[in-house]
Amino acid sequence: MSRANYDVLIIGAGLGGTALALRLADAGHRVGLLSKKDPRDSSSNWAQGGIAAAIGPDDTPQLHAHDTNIAGAGLCNQETVELVTERGPDCIAWLQDRGVRFTQEADGADAGLHLAREGAHSQRRVVHAADATGRAVMAALLPLVQAHQNIEVLDDLLAIDLITTRKLDPTLENRCIGAYALDRQSGHVRTLQAQIVVLATGGASKVYLYTTNPDTSTGDGIAMAWRAGCRVANLEFVQFHPTCLYHPLAKSVLISEALRGEGGRLLLPNGERFMPTHDERGELAPRDIVARAIDYEMKRGGHDCVYLDISHLPSGEIRAHFPNITRRCAEFGIDITAQPIPVVPAAHYTCGGVVTDLNAATDIPGLFAIGECTFTGLHGANRLASNSLLECVVFADQAGQQIHADLPRLAGPGIAVPDWDESRVTDPDEQVVVSHNWDELRRFMWDYVGIVRTNKRLERARHRVELLQEEIAEFYGNFRVTNDLIELRNLALVAELTIRSAKARHESRGLHFNRDYPNSFPNEEADDTVLSPTLGREGLAA
Repeated sequence: MSRANYDVLIIGAGLGGTALALRLADAGHRVGLLSKKDPRDSSSNWAQGGIAAAIGPDDTPQLHAHDTNIAGAGLCNQETVELVTERGPDCIAWLQDRGVRFTQEADGADAGLHLAREGAHSQRRVVHAADATGRAVMAALLPLVQAHQNIEVLDDLLAIDLITTRKLDPTLENRCIGAYALDRQSGHVRTLQAQIVVLATGGASKVYLYTTNPDTSTGDGIAMAWRAGCRVANLEFVQFHPTCLYHPLAKSVLISEALRGEGGRLLLPNGERFMPTHDERGELAPRDIVARAIDYEMKRGGHDCVYLDISHLPSGEIRAHFPNITRRCAEFGIDITAQPIPVVPAAHYTCGGVVTDLNAATDIPGLFAIGECTFTGLHGANRLASNSLLECVVFADQAGQQIHADLPRLAGPGIAVPDWDESRVTDPDEQVVVSHNWDELRRFMWDYVGIVRTNKRLERARHRVELLQEEIAEFYGNFRVTNDLIELRNLALVAELTIRSAKARHESRGLHFNRDYPNSFPNEEADDTVLSPTLGREGLAA
């Protein structure tokens, strides 16, 4: 079928998308759940560490909120932080009710959940399933989604752009009523209409050369929302995970922060521990501090990597707590029970995104967004470890309640939506142009808009991305769309927005460090970087 119509179209089948789909389908709504690849390729499925929730005997949501605010470096939205941390225990219960099996403290039916501790947490509060929490969560939810009579899973479809009423008729009140999507198997474009559309597309870390993310993390939702007229915020805050496996054959192998939480130590090639000289919290400092410290030590000493050593713990304990990391490292000839792991920082999480309210609504009526593609104010200038999956579940519930209340008031789009027009384009003649531009984009973003930035580097990146976008626009306007071209177009736009956001912040804060502005404003003077597509090239909004 080239056309379909739903009550709600959810673009993205990670934790946020699947949790929302289940809530809406259980309420009787017909849901289309779009996944551009196998849902098991989502970032949610790759998540290792766990889900932060204040369920320990000495923990409270207030302590969780305090740690979130400290990690966020003065930019967290307090209302959002309180909402998410208060809802943490309920979210864990909701997931358990749907069959997620988290690691227990000890054997037995009455055993409590084992709680891990990660960087910048003052308590053990990370609920996990060994070291593959995301996989365990998605393994429980995906079969429920696939079996639900009110959910149609749309595999191998890549959203191209949102359909809004104003694009079809400028005289109409603007509203999102669907999306065009490329069928990756047939190469044809499908028209998907809905009363409400939800973006749950994940982040944009594939804009960088080195990343812990799957290939699906190409900023699709952020780019589509911007083109449709939504504001974005705080895209300069890109979280680089301090520890990604360094090996010539390894690709995106994350070494969980939980190893450092259990006593792992970061070492120079000569075996010297270095984190205590950078921060009194040592290896448990927030991720931005640890990543910059590693970057500094690598550049200072000319090292290709540093090392994470947990071999001083009993080997049985290591294998029990980190079975998947043990197995993955062993595939590359590294025995983590007996030797240190070579690691480097890598782009990990997009802390900014599409501006939403506490019900996940965007600037455009009928368009919601949840998860990593959003800016809710939870993460501030640096995300606290294991708050991301929690944010997905909380805002899936918030969005579900609001959408359930909105749907009865909607009578339908009331406008004819045309099919995708391919009458004036031809098949691509030089696909090498796309692959070359993809590689160039990721390399200059890594070199110029990475862990440490300068005004000159940002200006070089701005100039290069503008040239790339001219080539991409010409290619997009003359040839049939392909998966790689759509993703490249989205990544180039997110790169531009990231560069503009970074240039607009004249201080260093959290994940954004600029050598030309090494100091931070007082917290009371700090503000979010909000860009609006209606305000011209710079796009700075109040």
